[in-house]
Amino acid sequence: MGVYEGRGQLNKALKELLHRWIETKSSWDDIRARQFEETYLTPLETDLRSALAAMDHMAIILSQIDRDCE
Repeated sequence: MGVYEGRGQLNKALKELLHRWIETKSSWDDIRARQFEETYLTPLETDLRSALAAMDHMAIILSQIDRDCE
């Protein structure tokens, strides 16, 4: 699997997670839900977005390496 494919899968999973969380919050809206979001989901989303940005950067570097090695 290439960087772009992995990035696409990760991005799709993040979107699905956030979509499902929105659905869940419609029926679970109390202090525990907010704590769960703050403790787990917000940091996870931040980390995943950083990973996506790193994968974009890695794809650029790998592309440059590929061109240089031709």
